[in-house]
Amino acid sequence: MSTSTDAGAASGARDVLLSGWGRTAPSRAELVEPGSREALAEALAGAGPRGVLARGLGRSYGDAAQNAGGRVVAMGGLAELREIDTGRGVVTVDAGMSIHDLTRELLPEGLFVPVSPGTAHVTVGGAIAADVHAKNHHRDGSFCDHVLAFELLTPSGDLVTVTPTDEPDLFAATAGGMGLTGVVLSATLRLLRVESAYMVVDRERAHDLDDVMGRMAERDHEYRYSVAWIDCLARRGSLGRSVLIRGDHAPAELLRNGRRDSALAPPGGVRLAAPPWTPPGLLRRSTVRVFNEVYYRAAPEHEVGRLEHLSSFFYPLDSVRNWNRIYGPSGFLQYQLVVPYGREDALRGALERLSGAGAPSFLAVLKRFGPQRGLMSFPIEGWTLALDVPAALPGLGALLDGLDELVAGAAGRVYLAKDSRLRPDMLAAMYPRLGEWRAVRERADPAGVMRSDLARRLDLT
Repeated sequence: MSTSTDAGAASGARDVLLSGWGRTAPSRAELVEPGSREALAEALAGAGPRGVLARGLGRSYGDAAQNAGGRVVAMGGLAELREIDTGRGVVTVDAGMSIHDLTRELLPEGLFVPVSPGTAHVTVGGAIAADVHAKNHHRDGSFCDHVLAFELLTPSGDLVTVTPTDEPDLFAATAGGMGLTGVVLSATLRLLRVESAYMVVDRERAHDLDDVMGRMAERDHEYRYSVAWIDCLARRGSLGRSVLIRGDHAPAELLRNGRRDSALAPPGGVRLAAPPWTPPGLLRRSTVRVFNEVYYRAAPEHEVGRLEHLSSFFYPLDSVRNWNRIYGPSGFLQYQLVVPYGREDALRGALERLSGAGAPSFLAVLKRFGPQRGLMSFPIEGWTLALDVPAALPGLGALLDGLDELVAGAAGRVYLAKDSRLRPDMLAAMYPRLGEWRAVRERADPAGVMRSDLARRLDLT
């Protein structure tokens, strides 16, 4: 692939191999890193027959931010904070700014992003494209529920200001639309007021799946944030045993003198680094079983009111640089499903299959969702389970194909931002508003310029 400045190529473009955070299915593309809006518009206009896609920090687990044989536009050069209105609790920011960098600007002002996913190394544009969710969806919804407006550069070169009331169809199609309606340039976000950078956290052990779901259904409304770590290797009477973690932002009055001095200090940086090479098989069933046992036993039976910094509460793995390397050279998959309330049988069935297969996951979490809003947004009102598994696990493909059918049969779905292997014939059953989304996308991009490996694999566009 040419990286010159010939017709159809962009200045400074280079041929690169890109993958998702799971490090599976890499593909080669022409990477362009524009430093201005004008350069970005040129990159879109000069896209060849394989199209173009915007890419943030590459934290989608699968192939959502790849475009084999085409052009990929890295948004890191467009990452300025435009304006903070502390009185209204509103910020306008370029789409290339990360949640991490935005948080460092907001916390000293007593403000915080209202929906923060499990890593802060996600751009604002990426958060809109995936309509990311967090531990507070049951209460506060998804990221795009707090987006007041965004600027969208369409493939034809038009700059459109999109709000939920002006251009509502385009807003609903872009929220969770995986970057296929155009490139988000900036966004205006409604923020959450906080008095400190600390959290008040309650922890408790649940003995099995029924126990943890009962506790969450009964009292989650009392907490802004709620998540349960699940032991996916536990079986029989212990199936779904969990550590339930719930909390809220700590008021300043709870902080002692030492912490009050740094009450609104932003998160720290990386403290550890994963080794550059991890031997295959390190994360096998026996080692993960030991980890899960230790983690579960070390958790308190019932603990109330622990103070901890929000960085460890929201982003525990961000303190480990390149933690995805611990899964070895074959990488890993993250599988996230959601099933509606009333279909707890499907959730139990999924856990039984995972446990029976000995899927070695030490990162498995259960949360509760509120209603869906975007046409292709992942959350629906119900239970969501997410887990990481090594890609080299024998029989993994057949196991996950079976889970897809179980989930779709329960009117559930899997999360496209984390997917890397869903079959296209499953998509319409999981996303019943797919036809509506395609109609809006075709109006926004009639020439089909916006492309991705995910879109090709699932026949989205």
